[in-house]
Amino acid sequence: MERKIEIFLQKWQKDIIRKPLIIYGAKQIGKTFTVLSYGKKEYKNIVYFNTENNSFLDELFTKEKSTEKIILNLSLQAGETILKEDTLIILDNLVNNNIVKGLKLFGSEHSKYHIIGITSRKEKLSEFKGEELQFKSMYEMDFEEYLWAHDEKSLAELIKESFTKHKTNPFHKVALDQFQEYLITGGLPEVVLANLEGKSFYEIDAIKQKILDIYKKEIANNKNLIDIPRGIEVLESIPSQLLKDNKKFQYGQMGSGKRAKEYESTINYLVLNQLAYRSFKVKTIKSPLSSCREKDSFKLYIPDDGLLFSMLHLNYKQLISDEKIKETLYENHIAKTLVESEFALYYYQSDGKAEVNFVVQNRMGQIIPLEIATKSMSKAKSLSVFMKKFTVTQAYRITENNFATKKDVRYIPIYAIFCLNETKY
Repeated sequence: MERKIEIFLQKWQKDIIRKPLIIYGAKQIGKTFTVLSYGKKEYKNIVYFNTENNSFLDELFTKEKSTEKIILNLSLQAGETILKEDTLIILDNLVNNNIVKGLKLFGSEHSKYHIIGITSRKEKLSEFKGEELQFKSMYEMDFEEYLWAHDEKSLAELIKESFTKHKTNPFHKVALDQFQEYLITGGLPEVVLANLEGKSFYEIDAIKQKILDIYKKEIANNKNLIDIPRGIEVLESIPSQLLKDNKKFQYGQMGSGKRAKEYESTINYLVLNQLAYRSFKVKTIKSPLSSCREKDSFKLYIPDDGLLFSMLHLNYKQLISDEKIKETLYENHIAKTLVESEFALYYYQSDGKAEVNFVVQNRMGQIIPLEIATKSMSKAKSLSVFMKKFTVTQAYRITENNFATKKDVRYIPIYAIFCLNETKY
C-alpha cells in the first residue's frame, strides 16, 4: 500500500548532506513494512537488523569508532555486501542509546551509507537528539492514503481540487460513503488490508482488538510501574469521555477519588508516544496559541478512528442513525487528522456556553477556528461570535454537505480534512 512518507524518503535518499534517519510512530502503523517496501524498490539490496536485545549490535556500536569497520561487521553479520549509496541499512525497534551514538558517527562524517532507524518509543528521542541525525514522524493511513489503497486516487485528487479551487465535488456522495467506511475501518494498515480482502466485520474487529492489546503492552514500557495500570485506565476511558456533552477529560469519570496529579505523568506518556492526542482549552486568542492554553483543561482523542469505533462497540447502523455517535467520531477524526498534519490542538470555550471545536495556528501564524456542524450540532452563533471577538478573517465549518463559501466561512465536507495538511513531504 502506497504511503505519503515515501515522497519524503525519496528526497532523503537523494540529499547530498543526507544523515541517518530515525522514523518514529506508534506500533502497527506500517513503519517497518513501508521502509522495507521502499528499500526493495529503490536499492540494490537491504540489510535489516532488529536491535531489540541485540547484544552484537550493542557491543559493536559501543566499542567501534570507525564507520568502515562498523559496516564491515554489519556485512559479515548480515551475510550481505553493504554498498555505498546502493544498500539500505534498517535498524528496527531502536531504543538503545549506544547504537544511536554509533549512528551519529555516520552523520558527523556525511557518510554515503544509507541508514534508517525505526522506533515506537518517542520519549527516547530526547536522548537521541543531535544534529548528526534526521527525524521524521509517521502515523497511520489518513483518508487520502485509504482512498489510494482502494484504487480511488482520482477521487482523492478530485477532493483536493475541490478544496483548492473552492468548488463543489461532483462525487460528494461517493466520497462521503467511502469516508463512513473509513471511520469504521480506520487507517491501521493490517486492518485496511483485511478490509480490502473482504474480511467480515467480526474478523476486522478482532484485528483491532489485537492492536489495542499491543498498545496496552506498549504502555508497560513506562518506567514508573504505578503509571502502567493508570495508562491503560486512561486509554480505556477516552471513548466514554468523548461521548459526554462536555468532552473535557474528567478524572472522576474513572472513579471517585481520582486526582489530576496522580495521572499527569501517565497522560503525558500517552500523548508523547502517540497513544492519545490532546487538545487544550483556550479562553482567549493571541499568538502564539500555546501561551493561551489552560493546562488543566483538555480533551483526549484516540489516534485511529477504527480503534475508537471498536472501543465504543458500534455497528454501521449506529453510525448512520445516531447523531451523537456520528459527532463523536467526526470530532475524533478531525483531531487526529490535524495532529497528523502537525498542528497543535486547541479548543475555545468562553465563560458562557460558546465553544468552537478546534482552533489551530498555521505556519504563517494565522489563527483558524474549525467548527463541526451536523444536524444536532449547528453552532453557527459560537463561530460568528468568535470571529467578531478575535477579528479572525478565515474559518472552517465542517459539515456533511458539499464544499461552499459563505461570507468569510468555508464549508468543508468532513472527508476533506486531510486537505488542510501543510506538511511538505
